[in-house]
Amino acid sequence: MTFSEQLLQELAEAGGRIVKSGSGPELEKWPSRVAAARRSGRIPETKELFGGWCRGGYEIKLVEIPAWRLVALQPVPVPSRLTRPHTVVRAMQDKPQPLGLTKPVQGRALRLIQALIITAENEGHSASAGQTGSAPPPHRRRRADPHFTITAQGQTVGFLVLQEQDRTEHVATDKELTEAKKNSWIRIPRFDYTPSERLRFVLSGGQPHRASEWTDTPNRPLEDQLAEIAQEVTLRGEAAERRRLDEIEAARQKRIRWEAAMKEARVQYAEAYRFRHFEAQEAAWRHATRLAEYVSAVRTRVETMPPGQTRTEAETWIDWAAARVEHLDPLNTPPRLPDIPEPRADDLRPFLGHWSPYGP
Repeated sequence: MTFSEQLLQELAEAGGRIVKSGSGPELEKWPSRVAAARRSGRIPETKELFGGWCRGGYEIKLVEIPAWRLVALQPVPVPSRLTRPHTVVRAMQDKPQPLGLTKPVQGRALRLIQALIITAENEGHSASAGQTGSAPPPHRRRRADPHFTITAQGQTVGFLVLQEQDRTEHVATDKELTEAKKNSWIRIPRFDYTPSERLRFVLSGGQPHRASEWTDTPNRPLEDQLAEIAQEVTLRGEAAERRRLDEIEAARQKRIRWEAAMKEARVQYAEAYRFRHFEAQEAAWRHATRLAEYVSAVRTRVETMPPGQTRTEAETWIDWAAARVEHLDPLNTPPRLPDIPEPRADDLRPFLGHWSPYGP
């Protein structure tokens, strides 16, 4: 069994992830071993092998390739001439220097944008113009406002079209050398930058999948990469839609839990109200019992008094007090559960834990 076969078998037995721990030369060999395994041709076509350092050592993972990366993309046709420019492209053409690009690359850039927008609209997306007549300064070229946007399923993706710069060694002029000698703060630049014919698309907004930048390379011009860019827009839109649906479902589940908590809070509130009523009845009974004992003691004392106005007034008071005691004693009426009043929000709050009585 080769080393690559042994590694793949170990990954399969471990569920697709292993961490090699230890120290010294043996641990340091794992990056090259993983690279060799990638080149071996033993990795299944639908899987990828990853390796990287982690807290416990060197982590190796064998993961499924996302389905969108296995899709065969159809090339995006780029028009040779702009006979019927899109409204977004027409807005760019109306500018003295579209996108801040130099004259030699303007036409090609607009044709690339036209092809990308038409493809996006065929997928059901929409496009809008942005800052069509400006080029961002070098220090914020990737954070500038987009030249145009494409919106897929509610997710807006911004596009910056940048012109790459060629760098060459700067040859100081006599004037620069003289000025630098006279003034210590003058710095002669090390390099000269001149606009090239290479273009770069920078995408912003949404969840990146393939990448966020595409550029001309010697073996692969942007024309050959437009299909990937168009797919990237669709993937970001689909991810945004999944996230939106997940948020809706999460909100629905949260409301279900809140409604269950509110229902339970109402049950606990009613039980607490009944118990408070029960305690109030017991307190009223004890109070009435004490008053009845007092009235009985008064009656006993009055019975020993001689007839006359004073005794008559005392007996009148006893009759009044006895009637009041009978009215206060809850045992004189059949016991029943009290009617539960409709609770206010603050009445339910003690039974809701971390929930709010006003909503989830």
